[in-house]
Amino acid sequence: MSQMLTIALSKGRIFQDTLPLLAAAGIEPLDDPDKSRKLILETTMPNVRLLVVRTTDAPTYVAYGAADIGVAGKDVLMEAPSDNLYELLDLQIAKCRLMVAGPEVEKPHGHRLKIATKYVNSARAYYAQKGEQVDLIKLYGSMELAPLIGLADRIVDLVDTGNTLRANGLKPLEHIADISSRLIVNQHAYKTKFAQIQKIVDQFKTVIGN
Repeated sequence: MSQMLTIALSKGRIFQDTLPLLAAAGIEPLDDPDKSRKLILETTMPNVRLLVVRTTDAPTYVAYGAADIGVAGKDVLMEAPSDNLYELLDLQIAKCRLMVAGPEVEKPHGHRLKIATKYVNSARAYYAQKGEQVDLIKLYGSMELAPLIGLADRIVDLVDTGNTLRANGLKPLEHIADISSRLIVNQHAYKTKFAQIQKIVDQFKTVIGN
């Protein structure tokens, strides 16, 4: 008899983009995740359940074994890498870019660049690789505001269409990484539930063409 398999997903774009992949594996939530307040969703497959978590928490649930597998953006995995999980598959969903952005017309600095971002570790690594010393300011939202009011010279953030940047007089300046969502797995679960997990991976691959 198959063991219970727990999948960690975050609401929003990642959840919606993952649903067709889950459906291909015969896994569909019994409750509408957009309407239900439940944080644990049963599915059409009795031995599979979904955990509804914050985007940044998905790798933590997987790393600590509270979930066997999960879906997380590459930006989250870059920011807080873990030794307790494997990155199994690029799902090629929720695609965007991690970019440095700044004002359309940049003012002279006369000081070390001040960079506002919630991706502090990724930004630090990027500028260290370039051999540049910068001051990092951690923010959790509305990154575009920082250069407008002089809090920072530039920002490091995810860019999709670039519309929000343009609306606030900013433009992409430097490309750090291409971002998409990845299927991750707990190391121990991958050994003890290999057949179950690999069956899902194979079904996902048929949809994304890997």
